[in-house]
Amino acid sequence: MDSILYSVNENVATLTLNRPEKYNSFNREMALMLQDYIKKADADNEVRCILIKGQGKAFSAGQDLSEVTGANPVSFKKILSEHYNPLIKIIRNSGKPVIAAVNGVAAGAGANIALCCDIVLASTSASFIQAFSKIGLIPDSGGTYFLPRLIGFQKALALAISGDKVTSAEAEKMGMIYKVFDDNTFETECDVFSRNIAQMPTSAISYIKKAFNASMNNTLEQQLILEDEFQLICSSSDDYIEGVNAFIEKRKPIFKGK
Repeated sequence: MDSILYSVNENVATLTLNRPEKYNSFNREMALMLQDYIKKADADNEVRCILIKGQGKAFSAGQDLSEVTGANPVSFKKILSEHYNPLIKIIRNSGKPVIAAVNGVAAGAGANIALCCDIVLASTSASFIQAFSKIGLIPDSGGTYFLPRLIGFQKALALAISGDKVTSAEAEKMGMIYKVFDDNTFETECDVFSRNIAQMPTSAISYIKKAFNASMNNTLEQQLILEDEFQLICSSSDDYIEGVNAFIEKRKPIFKGK
């Protein structure tokens, strides 16, 4: 059985982590397959939004520890350099909006893969755990980069040190995630949300994402120059013309992502 399920519907590529018996913990096959499928979705002109979700009760419990403690253990250097670090870069550099739909526990690398996505949606029963310190490790998969930027330095450091569980309601309140949906309607709400994003001006969203990525390190002056550059590009797009015409004509715009 494939460890990642892939489908495209209504311009949304859905990538499902599919090791439910292991709480969708990552092994080499799953990590590399997820990289490949995100690249595939990013290159597909039909796809205008990418949705990552988990099969079963969990989003992802992080690294499958049997892979690092078995008879032929995989080194952490190999796991980080070939599995997680490339995956984080692929998500952040994707030209499509990437949404994480966290349906249950997201722990360790599983939590940080979710948090590196552009938008994080969670069910009421979902939770986020920086579980690394519990076994003598540090947060990886971009955790030390994204978490303090999302929720602030002290709170992020405290969660990394303590390994405390954060409920979805707490995560939403502290700005770690975007929105929480009821368990009973979670899957439907995520599908509707991602389809709505897929019908927006995808090209502009790509430049929004690039601008926000750059803002992590740019000065204000550098960011203003970048905004000028990107706005000139977007203002010459077909989607901009369609958006303005739809506004003037008081109708719903039909964007094509061009």
